[in-house]
Amino acid sequence: MATGLNETVEDRIYLDYNASTPIDPEVLEEMLPFLTSYYGNPSSSHWASEKIKVAIDLARQRIATLLNCKTSEIVFTSGGSESNNHAIKGSYFANRHRGNHIITTKVEHPSVLNPCVFLESIGAKVTYLDVDAYGLVDISDLAAAITKDTILVSIMHANNEVGTVQPLQEMAQITSRRGIILHTDAAQSLGKIEVNWDEMNVNLLTVAGHKLYAPKGVGALIIREGTALIPHNHGASHEVGRRAGTENVPFIVGLGKAADIAHRRNDHKVIKTLSNLFWKKLSDAFKDRIDMNGHPDKRLPNTLNVSFIGMIGEEILAKIPEIAATTGSACHTGSIEMSPVLKAMKLSPEVAAGTVRFSIGRYTTENEIERACAMIIERIRV
Repeated sequence: MATGLNETVEDRIYLDYNASTPIDPEVLEEMLPFLTSYYGNPSSSHWASEKIKVAIDLARQRIATLLNCKTSEIVFTSGGSESNNHAIKGSYFANRHRGNHIITTKVEHPSVLNPCVFLESIGAKVTYLDVDAYGLVDISDLAAAITKDTILVSIMHANNEVGTVQPLQEMAQITSRRGIILHTDAAQSLGKIEVNWDEMNVNLLTVAGHKLYAPKGVGALIIREGTALIPHNHGASHEVGRRAGTENVPFIVGLGKAADIAHRRNDHKVIKTLSNLFWKKLSDAFKDRIDMNGHPDKRLPNTLNVSFIGMIGEEILAKIPEIAATTGSACHTGSIEMSPVLKAMKLSPEVAAGTVRFSIGRYTTENEIERACAMIIERIRV
């Protein structure tokens, strides 16, 4: 059996695409000139900035094409966390004259939950909605939670741990008629399923580059025209005064190219086929000793979150060091601490303890799935 010390590069299988994607070679190729030859400041008016401005405009157009939004609605950021902070804090401070109530869920990313906790410390009231056993929000729960003071609802499009996709269009019907801002973190869904800005009808949408085969450290916040939002960064008038800071041109170019590739490619069916193959092999081998977490149908095609019953996630990963994956629980001095997502879904501690998230992507092959299943079955099944 290979260990983390003696495994070869050829042995390794990357199944953690929800954590981070590799940079697409086309993305890197497009970025390189802006790390070497084109170094002007996009705010300058001389020759060294001409190509820079054109490149940023092209990136904005490519993202607009992928999302079906307007180029004027795109603000480049340093990533998903900044976009979420901007959406939540910016909405609160721009609209607190109308109320101080925010609604979110218990299964959000920390970059949504922690800004809400911060705002609570300065007077905001936050409702954290429950989810069902699949990780879905009940639309009636959302409607019932709205008060006259509600100014913002922030609910992710697809969950990063279990892949469950929320019914954003139905939620938008509720919020829009009440004049409530609806923000969604679409970092996990963009490029994996269709994300159509107009059809979703949300007011704010978060994009993260490193989930889309672009570099870490770049993202975007899509802001619907007419949405009241104050800047998160204050300084000069970059991004038409909506986000101060000289634009990270090479990474913006990379994000634009990644959006262009995502628009041209259609990997969804192939990835879903590989995910189904993965689950079939594991479920055939472990039978009633394995459960799938998340919605069986309304979920990301690449995400397979499973619980190996009677086992510990960290111990499972230790036995398959060649496979890059993520556990859904942490073991601390003999006790198991399950993730907030699994806890909100009311998994029992025994089931949650053996949870592992496998997430596949553009470069995953059928051979890798076959090999990964063989390793898991050989080393874990007893």
